[in-house]
Amino acid sequence: MRAFRFGLAVWAVLGAASAGPVWADPAEDGQGDLNPEEMTINRMMQNIARGETSMTTCATGYFITKSGRHAQARTLFERCAQDGWSGAMTWMSQLDDNGLGGPLDPQAAADWDRQAAEAGDPVGQFNFGLDLMRGRGVARDPAAGRALVDQAARAGLAVARRLQGAGYDLDEVTPDADTWKYAPLS
Repeated sequence: MRAFRFGLAVWAVLGAASAGPVWADPAEDGQGDLNPEEMTINRMMQNIARGETSMTTCATGYFITKSGRHAQARTLFERCAQDGWSGAMTWMSQLDDNGLGGPLDPQAAADWDRQAAEAGDPVGQFNFGLDLMRGRGVARDPAAGRALVDQAARAGLAVARRLQGAGYDLDEVTPDADTWKYAPLS
């Protein structure tokens, strides 16, 4: 019974304390959010809407696209890519190459890969190398493609080393389900 009375006393004190003065909402007086969301998709999209990019904001695009919200991911990745985040460029390529959140566009995908490669991103180098070797979205140039794969391998990209080890056999890195996509058009 003593514990019950103690519990009631604690709740009475807490209740009295919460009935104290009501403070002004800082957002209403121009001082910002009192306790803003931090690691939510909503917060990351607010950051993008304000033109604010960061490693955390841009990386959140991965979770957004994996949750099936491709249009939101595209908005986030486009802004991040504009600000020079090369990982966002490779994600834009993935979205365009698969028609997620927009039309299937191999040329746009290859252009994003090229931009990432030019920014020094090993994944971009590898992907643009594949584009060149396949002639997907860009004129076929197997020699230039192999050179980019080699560059990505020198940077330590394991899948690039695997492709080298397979004698640049593209089936080594192409899932069977995607074979149709990379077949020659004529």
